Amino acid sequence: MAIFSKRLGHAVIEKEITIRDDAPQGLRDFLVMTIYELSYQPSFVREIVCRVIKKAPDRGNWSEFPNIDGEVHDLIDRCEWYSVYDIIESTYARLKGDQRDNFQVEINDFFKANGIGWKLEKGQIETRGDVTFEKSIAQVITVLKETELPTAKNEIQEAIHDLSRRPTPDITGAIQHSIACLECVSREVLGDSKSTLGELMKKTSGIIPVPLDQAISKIWGFVSEQGRHLKEGETPNYKEAELVVSLTASISTYLSKKLAEAKKSDSTGNPEW
Repeated sequence: MAIFSKRLGHAVIEKEITIRDDAPQGLRDFLVMTIYELSYQPSFVREIVCRVIKKAPDRGNWSEFPNIDGEVHDLIDRCEWYSVYDIIESTYARLKGDQRDNFQVEINDFFKANGIGWKLEKGQIETRGDVTFEKSIAQVITVLKETELPTAKNEIQEAIHDLSRRPTPDITGAIQHSIACLECVSREVLGDSKSTLGELMKKTSGIIPVPLDQAISKIWGFVSEQGRHLKEGETPNYKEAELVVSLTASISTYLSKKLAEAKKSDSTGNPEW
């Protein structure tokens, strides 16, 4: 049964994301506590942790409490920050049925309540942005699926995967995949399978309102400079990559919806703008 606050529909208050390349002590302790609450013993946790960090269990510890429990906490307290997230994924994989759902909810609630920029999604740790970012990503994936643009959908998902890489996100990869998503959608909208996004943007008259069309050209310029033709010491940072992914997701959603509306109103399947 859900606890009082959830029964009354009170969601976890999300704090500003301030933690990404770290696994604070609170998370490490909460992880162990959550697994115990699912009725698992310390030996179960130790097996998972030892496999993840490639360390043999201490054969001298045989009692669940306090020996193995103490070993579990010591191992998790000392491991690298990114290994904690590997342990979360590995734990999810070992759970079954409703236990997985409960574990995922608890872990994600902790992330939100403590400003941690990750989320557990179907057993995988992925990057988590603010509410606007999360909504834009969820919406574009849904719309691209509905409009049957699988290549574009795969590209934006790859962008998220690149931002989610541990211990170091693939910034340039995220930017390139997100712009590839927009390029795929634009080609479908304009019926041009060969032009680059920069060339396609010159043909969007009547599709994207002026001066918003210039925003896409500016994004393309930034990507060409920062995402493709890198210069030593000028690699874009995480926030810049997140911004590009969010913007391209929003524009791709807009264009996909326009495409769907045009096709619906044109029985030939070749919409006129």
